[in-house]
Amino acid sequence: MSTHDASPATGAEPARTRDVVARSRVALDAFEHLVGGMGTAVLALIMLLWLMLTAAACLLGVGLFLVPVTLRALRAVADRERVRLSRWGPEVIGPAPGPARLRQALADPATRREVCWVASHATLGTALGLVGLTLPLTSATDATFPLWWRFVPPAEATPSIGLWTVHDWPGALAVCLLGIGWFTVTLGVAPGMARLQAWPGRRLLSPPPGTDLATRVAQLTATRAAALDAHATELRRIERALHDGTQNRMVAVTVLIGASRRAVARNPADADALLERAQEAAEQALAELREVVRGILPPVLADRSLDDALSGLASSCPVPCRVDAAVDGRFAASVEATAYFVVAEALTNIARHSRARHATVTVRHRDARLRIRVTDDGLGGADEHGGSGLAGIRKRVEALDGALTLASPPGGPTTLEAELPCGL
Repeated sequence: MSTHDASPATGAEPARTRDVVARSRVALDAFEHLVGGMGTAVLALIMLLWLMLTAAACLLGVGLFLVPVTLRALRAVADRERVRLSRWGPEVIGPAPGPARLRQALADPATRREVCWVASHATLGTALGLVGLTLPLTSATDATFPLWWRFVPPAEATPSIGLWTVHDWPGALAVCLLGIGWFTVTLGVAPGMARLQAWPGRRLLSPPPGTDLATRVAQLTATRAAALDAHATELRRIERALHDGTQNRMVAVTVLIGASRRAVARNPADADALLERAQEAAEQALAELREVVRGILPPVLADRSLDDALSGLASSCPVPCRVDAAVDGRFAASVEATAYFVVAEALTNIARHSRARHATVTVRHRDARLRIRVTDDGLGGADEHGGSGLAGIRKRVEALDGALTLASPPGGPTTLEAELPCGL
């Protein structure tokens, strides 16, 4: 009976721990968003001052020459926020290039919406960013108050909000409890503050419904072209593999079988040796054919899971590789095949060119997108136009309306990130 009663408590404790860890992770993500928003808020504040100076100069008649440059700078700052918001949530698609004529550019609805965003983000975004930076510092300062309050002048031994002066240990412990309370409040309000900071950008920088369709059509057209190119490239790869490998092996088998038939009448021992060579050539052709089939769609993807398929790639990689995959469920076959292709090509490049000692493959599923990151500690300097297969990876990813980023400074490390929409 006691064992039965203890079981729920034992199971509840890990659940509470997981809940605390999950809340802390959400809060840390929120603080990261707030800090990033603080950066674009500073840019928006500078842009707001620039707009005000340009408007004042226009009243004097000398600011019209500054308007084109100002509008380009406004679009650049707004695009910076669009990139930030797209990184942390649904993609924010920018408007089509603005009109060339000044009067039409000033009357463009997208320009007016960007001006409104600059005004709101420069004020609200900056304020929320400052609060987001201040709350953790306040919590840490008050929570550690008992460790340092005896080493400061008596007049400065006050909590962060400065309501009273501490003269004894009970007061110092009260400040510590206040810091823990601040920490709890911080965990609770940080996600809401991050959403509030991002709300003007998602409201004003996203195109209104039914507008900017030409931009989306152009993107879809490019995606379709990339899909066709990737398909044609894959067909050429298969044809080349069959022609240069399997076909030559089968020709050799045919020649050896013909030679063995002619040798039967003359010397059966030679015929037996020729048949043995023909059997070896047939086995090699079969092995190469299996490799081609695996390159089209690895059977392990259909039989098991993406995690198992990537683990198989890592185990066969000459460079020691660790796979950290945290995905639940299965994805569309095209998504899993593309993810497998990205990792396979990336590990091949690492083994051939990077001189790395270790590589890591990280796979995460969040916000209906499958995120793949491949890193290595090699020499760096990877060039997408250098014939290393990176251009093929980009075409394959963009064919699924995904995104690929590559960071490979000279000296390393190299980080390749791919995002694939998976709809789960």
